[in-house]
Amino acid sequence: MEIKTRKSAGLWLAVLLFAFLPVVAAGCGKSPQQAVPESNSQERELLVSAAASLQEALQEIEQVYRQENPGVRLIFNFGSSGTLQRQIEQGAPVDLFLSAAQKQMDELERQGLILPDTRQDLLRNELALITGKDNDTVTGVADLTKEVVATVAVGVPETVPAGQYAKEALQNLRLWDALQDKMVSAKDVKQILTYVETGNADAGFVYLSDAVGSAKVRIVEVLPAELYEPVVYPAAIVKAAPNPEGAQAFLAYLNGPKAGEIFAKYGFKPAKGGE
Repeated sequence: MEIKTRKSAGLWLAVLLFAFLPVVAAGCGKSPQQAVPESNSQERELLVSAAASLQEALQEIEQVYRQENPGVRLIFNFGSSGTLQRQIEQGAPVDLFLSAAQKQMDELERQGLILPDTRQDLLRNELALITGKDNDTVTGVADLTKEVVATVAVGVPETVPAGQYAKEALQNLRLWDALQDKMVSAKDVKQILTYVETGNADAGFVYLSDAVGSAKVRIVEVLPAELYEPVVYPAAIVKAAPNPEGAQAFLAYLNGPKAGEIFAKYGFKPAKGGE
């Protein structure tokens, strides 16, 4: 049975890497060979599907975790939460899912695809409006309606939580319809960030954690919290996880002080308690 499970997981991993490679590559900026290092027979694989906005923080946490747990090989699959949700629904052998919104986790829970007693709110974030570093024409969200602003990058609301939050905020500001002709859709927050960094969009809506990590953008405004639902990152072990014990151990580590310091470095806050 173990051999069958490993073969099945290996087949699905190949599907994730090639069928869904645009999502993974966009999220972590690595080639297939870089994304999945050569296997070590002494290691136990742990596949973590995580929202693209967690990329830098999780990759740094991985370095520390690997030093303390040399028998574990972490494999990250970064992408929009909606895309990762669909992969799990289609049977991807994911151990741990970290979403950027409750919506995707709620749907997986409704379908009985996660272990409900493992679900927890892990982190908080905020929504920010950004422009290019040298762009001083935008001083607030209201300026997006000006003629000088030609393009605004927004995540696809149906699959990208950052887009979902942006849409809600803009609707509350009565600007969503007015900006439709200027909007450029993106598949995840990393693509939005790239659009603004390269000048392919005059402005965009990303998480504060993404903006803090880029020297090529300027944070115009952190949107007031009352304009959109709280940005909360839920985490849960997938019901069909090949390595549930490893997932539980890593999730506990993500709640610990060492991971907490790294998350804070990238602009995240704990979901509960202190700042």
